[in-house]
Amino acid sequence: MRFRPNREGINSLMKTPETGAEVRRIAERIASAAAGSEGDFRTDAALGARRWRAAVIGNYNWSKSGGAAGSRRDLLRGLGGGGE
Repeated sequence: MRFRPNREGINSLMKTPETGAEVRRIAERIASAAAGSEGDFRTDAALGARRWRAAVIGNYNWSKSGGAAGSRRDLLRGLGGGGE
């Protein structure tokens, strides 16, 4: 017997308010972990045509965080800390 995922069910689950809240919560955790002592990151989340999507936007404190290298370092640190 071959496994067949219920795509309709999965797609409808990806659009629920509960899923949106979880997507926002994880994005905020990543932004918080990335911010550290010098960074200033923000989040944005929206329901797209197929699913909830979120982004961590930054770095708004560019000069204090070390420019592009510092921003990249902070985002990688945030991705590591956001999944805990």
